[in-house]
Amino acid sequence: MGLEGPDDAAIWRLDDSRALVVTTDFFTPVVDEAYDYGSIAAANSLSDVYAMGGRPFLALNIAALPPDLPLEISAEILRGGAEKAREAGVVIAGGHTVKDKEPKYGLVVIGFVDPGRALTKGGLKPGDALLLTKPLGFGVTTTALKQGKAEPQDIQEVVEWMKRLNRSASELAVEFGLKAATDITGYSFLGHGLEMAEASGVSLHIELAKIPLVGGARKYAERGTFPGGAFDNLGHYGPKVRFDAAIDEPAQMLLYDPQTSGGLLLGVPADKLAAFEARAREMGQPAWAVGTVQAGSGIKVG
Repeated sequence: MGLEGPDDAAIWRLDDSRALVVTTDFFTPVVDEAYDYGSIAAANSLSDVYAMGGRPFLALNIAALPPDLPLEISAEILRGGAEKAREAGVVIAGGHTVKDKEPKYGLVVIGFVDPGRALTKGGLKPGDALLLTKPLGFGVTTTALKQGKAEPQDIQEVVEWMKRLNRSASELAVEFGLKAATDITGYSFLGHGLEMAEASGVSLHIELAKIPLVGGARKYAERGTFPGGAFDNLGHYGPKVRFDAAIDEPAQMLLYDPQTSGGLLLGVPADKLAAFEARAREMGQPAWAVGTVQAGSGIKVG
């Protein structure tokens, strides 16, 4: 799997039972604490391997740091990334640093996947249930933080979700032989959902009332603290999305909100849904059923 599809990482087959999964990601700070920033950036970078059903094992740091940034801050960024990688069972084997005016950090990540069990965006089938493994609202909340409008408890909630690995969600998907997954990041729930719908030749029907949100998301949505990327997502994906007339603008925009280190969106066949949800509860893995896959195209939100 390479550039021809919208999938989250490249896959290079080694033999019949093994393939490499390769990806990279990095970004500017989304929170104030250096350690949390490093941890979130690492979790986000690792997520693309999990979204393909793989197990990461090796990583390289990518860092762009201002020359006048205090050494203890740089060290905390790298420590946050290193400890999150260790939690994932991943070795950081070096990397590269350059000077830049604004901090940027992330990872190159390599993992293994069984080619016959890989998850792709093109694996949805009509009748599948759509399950989401983290709530939405990260972008609107962290932008409120940047504007000095966020409450500490709301930021803490979002930070804990962003630092959470998608490892158990990915393992659960592989355990049940699922075929379709993506992680929800910068293109938003609707943008990444549309990637799946178009790659699979299907339509997604979303129940807004079942979409999980972090505690402050609606409040900040009503205040309009969305990042610019939310409006880019609206402009790009909006023509292919139909909302019920009763859904107001803040609720619509939350589905276009860019996420950092968001959850996985999984397609679960109807005959596996009850067992999948029971196993998720047993594992302590959140999984919200938010809609269904149907014949057609685009996304309908009701």
